[in-house]
Amino acid sequence: MALSKSPYRGPRDFFPKEMRLRNYIFQKMAQVSETFAYEPYDGPLLEEVELYLAKSGEELITDQIYSFIDRGDRKVAIRPEMTPTVARMVAQIHREVAKPLRWYAIPNLMRYEKPQKGRLREFWQYNADIFGAAEYGEVEIIQLAVSIMKSFGATQDHFEILLNDRRLVDFVFVKLISLESEANKKLYKLVDRKNKMDPAKFSAEVRLITTEERQAQIFEEYVSITTVKELEGFVKKHLNLAEKIDFLLDEPASAHHEAISLSIKPLFDLFKRLEHLGLSSFVKFDPSIVRGLDYYTGVVFEIFDKHPENRRAIAGGGAYANLLQIFNELPLGGVGFGMGEVPLKDFLEAHKLMPDFTKPDFDVLVAYTHLSSEPSGFQIADALRSLGLKTEVIFGESKPKKVYGQTEKKNYHTVILLNENEVQVKHLKSQVSTSYQLNEAFKIAHEVKGQL
Repeated sequence: MALSKSPYRGPRDFFPKEMRLRNYIFQKMAQVSETFAYEPYDGPLLEEVELYLAKSGEELITDQIYSFIDRGDRKVAIRPEMTPTVARMVAQIHREVAKPLRWYAIPNLMRYEKPQKGRLREFWQYNADIFGAAEYGEVEIIQLAVSIMKSFGATQDHFEILLNDRRLVDFVFVKLISLESEANKKLYKLVDRKNKMDPAKFSAEVRLITTEERQAQIFEEYVSITTVKELEGFVKKHLNLAEKIDFLLDEPASAHHEAISLSIKPLFDLFKRLEHLGLSSFVKFDPSIVRGLDYYTGVVFEIFDKHPENRRAIAGGGAYANLLQIFNELPLGGVGFGMGEVPLKDFLEAHKLMPDFTKPDFDVLVAYTHLSSEPSGFQIADALRSLGLKTEVIFGESKPKKVYGQTEKKNYHTVILLNENEVQVKHLKSQVSTSYQLNEAFKIAHEVKGQL
């Protein structure tokens, strides 16, 4: 029986056309990251399952992880996410290095889930994290996310960043609504699904979890908030505060206000800082953003596509305070986000922001019409390559019609055609041709380089 030519369901073959697109995305991500002084890192493809059991969400472990027993009788997994790995790596060295740590990676990941639009079993995901920067890290990571999106030509008309804070959510659920731990977890999961549910069904499930009408009313009032100003009004109403919320602006007036301040003030402060940076047009408060993974403890956010036919999350992340404690290390706050190359590609294509990668893009095509010119052709090609120019040589004698027909299949900037007596260099954009001697390889290479 013949073997299948198709890859395992979920992973993809990357032919040169797909690699051109992927390299374009990865290069943009890396370039922007390094302008923010983030350094690249990587970790192993396999990790022990215990690493994910310690901090990843239940769904990831029970439904999505690829795990197996290795020959040493260890239970290992193909990495489904990168944050536990980066935490493990930071735990090894954070005491000896200057902080904050700014790292980024574009790892290959796998999750066993149903392949669908924007989601595959094998994928690459950009990850950026900053450790040891307190609340300033939250501001910078959102700045970085916006800068990456803008590097592809995206504007506030194309995407938005929806923000919330797990401390605020915990305060509302535990202090205002007074939910027990189990009900609290159920409400978290329900909030995460809110925007995908029928409103009547959502309301019915709220009442199954809360049991008291007062709890349901406060919760539904909270999840209907759409602006920071509305959030401020909600806080005033339910905490019986004065018109001016002093503890949100200055020092808390009492221990009671201090406890509230620790839960609410950071989100208000973040919005102020983002406003000062001119990022208000990109960010919006959204109470339904809670993020599913267990390690988030502070600000959480998702980047959403505004295109009506692709209304979905492109990226997500948040702050975590206790991730290093699973390695018996002291707390070191961090914040980061992940952006999958699949949803980003869909976003760029939906908004017509993706360049055309149908044809490969090369600098120079070299060909010769007579075998006697072959040595000179190879010398010119070597000189061009030594200057970093992407140069292709057509082997064997070629007629001009064949040479220029090749330019219809691939993007070249320049064609160099050698005959028995001279070299013709033609710049395709300007259609200007120049003649050279066969022995002028060095001169030709430098002049071609100068024209590009």
